[in-house]
Amino acid sequence: MAHDIQHTTPAAPLPAYHALQSSGELAARVTEARRHLEDCDLCARYCHVNRLATIKGAVCRTGERALVSSFGAHHGEERPLRGWNGSGTIFFTWCNLRCVYCQNWDISQKGLGREVTVEALAGMMLQLQAQGCHNINLVSPSHVVAQIIEAVYLAANAGLRLPLVYNTGGYDSAEALALLDGIIDIYMPDMKYGDPQIAHEYSHVRDYVQFNQASVREMHRQVGDLRIDNNGLAVRGLLVRHLVLPENLAGTEQVLQFIATEISRDTWLNLMDQYHPCYRAGDYPQIDRPVTREEYQWAHDLAIKLGLTRLDREHSRW
Repeated sequence: MAHDIQHTTPAAPLPAYHALQSSGELAARVTEARRHLEDCDLCARYCHVNRLATIKGAVCRTGERALVSSFGAHHGEERPLRGWNGSGTIFFTWCNLRCVYCQNWDISQKGLGREVTVEALAGMMLQLQAQGCHNINLVSPSHVVAQIIEAVYLAANAGLRLPLVYNTGGYDSAEALALLDGIIDIYMPDMKYGDPQIAHEYSHVRDYVQFNQASVREMHRQVGDLRIDNNGLAVRGLLVRHLVLPENLAGTEQVLQFIATEISRDTWLNLMDQYHPCYRAGDYPQIDRPVTREEYQWAHDLAIKLGLTRLDREHSRW
């Protein structure tokens, strides 16, 4: 999966990270992020493992190099991301969550993928740009923030001009988000749960809600509400995903209340209805079935009642 870094010069507005590149701050962020790997606090697990020396003890099972499962133009994302040429997705292997119903469990928990250098990662970004993708969509990036920052630095020097999408499960650390400030143009976090006990049972983290809410606040502080250009493409801002679970186990009311009252009623929200049992969901009777139309309609009506009207409606089965 090694790729030579090729210089490309598409005509497009400069994304946020070019200002940091011009000032020299982006190079400084590369050095700072690498130091964090020596005592890792770059996700909310806070393993404090020296990832330059070992992966033992690291929940993400990732050391100095990122692992990538695949990359390419993705036409199934939200319309403002996929446009007409697709969102340029890079799927990172492993994850800092352990969701028992994960639809991509072979990537996130089995480890399907291979190690890549930061040069190869930068080459992927430039290749996606050359294919005409509208953005670089970093999927499950929380555990590879340092590697992403260095790859962006290399790719920007070689002509990368696409906005960056941070497509995260929402379990991010304040330290990582501080490093990403001014680098990421579009934050797209999951808000999976409103109840920490449910988060512990189904994703094996006790403090998900605490860190998730703090992260979304910081993401919104950095980029604001989602802005769309004249072509219908996302330029900068926050886009939140929330997957409705059976029996309201996701705590949808708490999540939507938080977004409406503590983030913004202009938040772009993808209220997802596509849950179906995967991976180990069969071991948990409450989630061993799809979401019903009535369960989803209740969540949709609640969002409207709370004033969350920027809903991504295309993905609804109903």
